[in-house]
Amino acid sequence: MNALTIGKLAAATGTKVETVRYYERAGLIAAPARTGGNYRSYRPEDLERLRFIRRTRDLGFSLEEVRALLDMAEQRDRDCSTIDEIAARHLVEIDRKISDLTALRRELAAVISSCAGGTVAECRILEAFAP
Repeated sequence: MNALTIGKLAAATGTKVETVRYYERAGLIAAPARTGGNYRSYRPEDLERLRFIRRTRDLGFSLEEVRALLDMAEQRDRDCSTIDEIAARHLVEIDRKISDLTALRRELAAVISSCAGGTVAECRILEAFAP
């Protein structure tokens, strides 16, 4: 595969160009080589790295967790217990969010079902949202 411009890299990964630049500034992606016209020139390895970053971010990992995972991925002979710990902590966080969302859903469904129609002045939903 030939070198990619930032636009092609972004399009290939479903990432916005500004997000690619942000990941460069954050040190998640190495600064690319530049063409004679001063355009960024990305390698196939950059594409794979950005795909990894996108996938882990889509799964809800923080930038620091992604950074740690990327760093460990480069140490192929290293024990993977730290990766297991990061994933396990993330799973606990996901379970907490699911629990919170389930409780929120239950509360919101109860408020909606208590609405008997009428006027906005009598709206039970707005009443439930009021401080």
